[in-house]
Amino acid sequence: MIEDNFILREPLLDPKQRVIGFQFSWQQADSNAQLDSQNLDYLLEFVAGHLNDDDGFLLADSLVFLEALPELLHADGLKSFPPKNTVLILHKKYFADESTLEAVKELRALGFGICLRGAEVTTLERSFFAFVSHIEVQLNAANFASQAKVYASLKQSSVKMVARNVSTWQDFDACAALGLDSFVGKLHLIPRPSSAPKSLNPAQTTILQLMEMVRKNADVQQLELVVKRDATLAYKLLRYINSAGFGLRTEIQSLKHAVQMLGYSPLYRWLTVLLATASTSGYSPVLLETAIVRGRFAELLGQMKMPKSEAENLFVAGMFSLLDRLLGLPMEDVLSTIQLPEVVTEALISREGVFGPYLALAEACELNSMLVGSLAESLKISAEDVNTAHLAALVWAKNVATAA
Repeated sequence: MIEDNFILREPLLDPKQRVIGFQFSWQQADSNAQLDSQNLDYLLEFVAGHLNDDDGFLLADSLVFLEALPELLHADGLKSFPPKNTVLILHKKYFADESTLEAVKELRALGFGICLRGAEVTTLERSFFAFVSHIEVQLNAANFASQAKVYASLKQSSVKMVARNVSTWQDFDACAALGLDSFVGKLHLIPRPSSAPKSLNPAQTTILQLMEMVRKNADVQQLELVVKRDATLAYKLLRYINSAGFGLRTEIQSLKHAVQMLGYSPLYRWLTVLLATASTSGYSPVLLETAIVRGRFAELLGQMKMPKSEAENLFVAGMFSLLDRLLGLPMEDVLSTIQLPEVVTEALISREGVFGPYLALAEACELNSMLVGSLAESLKISAEDVNTAHLAALVWAKNVATAA
């Protein structure tokens, strides 16, 4: 059934490692399976319904890439997407049909993007360039020199090149050097190599001290004394708190104000985010955004089955599950720096205990993993609820990321 499908999210990066958009598709065992128009139409409608509200598109200036078939070029769901943020991926074989070509022209005139798939880039099939905004390319490390010439020629056109299956930062650097415009791969889970020392810096040490004080419900005046040592830290913390949309009608002005309005638990989560952003190990922005999405995703899944106060610890578990990569330290070293609730530690170490399956489910949705269905079933959470939480977490994290 269509309703049993699970969404796969793949971030798109630009040459400066910034997350500029996302490709959405369905989890599937066979990546070469034939596309199904009914499935794609449902995905289009679902994503449109959850990335838009009365105020408009919820991912700011992010691009959304979606696979398409000719019959979907007139889909009602497209009307809900802002054209300038939407790119439909269409295989070159469909361009031979005149009606499809007319539909493409109409969409391009409205401002939609069209990404050409399956083209022989090495032969520069320029006949397609008048109809598309993007073209998919595959990096071939064994034929780097000839590719460099082709891509240099492509850079002279208005068509943007999207590199797929970029799985290492070395490949990313090669593609960036070739002048490619955006990249899709598994880089959202891979730390950027760095020569920075693998140890906590002074800001991180201060944040860990604050986290321990918050965990013990220390007096807010004591917290303020610690925060005052680092004005930048205090500024960033307040920016995060005010970015996430708690529904507060007034802006949080100070740490004391934050505790009065929100309590200690939300403050702890923002210190976790701050700990990650204070890294000097050369982490990539996409890794940080992935950690925030994972934390919020796990929390939203938990809220369906447990009290809000318990689910808040799932956010911490999600963030900490990538903190070793963000800080450039082994997980054992990270966990030795702060005392976490036992259920959080158990989830981090073995993906077991009460929190383990929720964290594992959030992780599985980041890759084309067939574990998603069985994990959701074990938690008695429907595919629709998983997908809704996934997109809600992405929107929430996007708001937080803009404050970084």
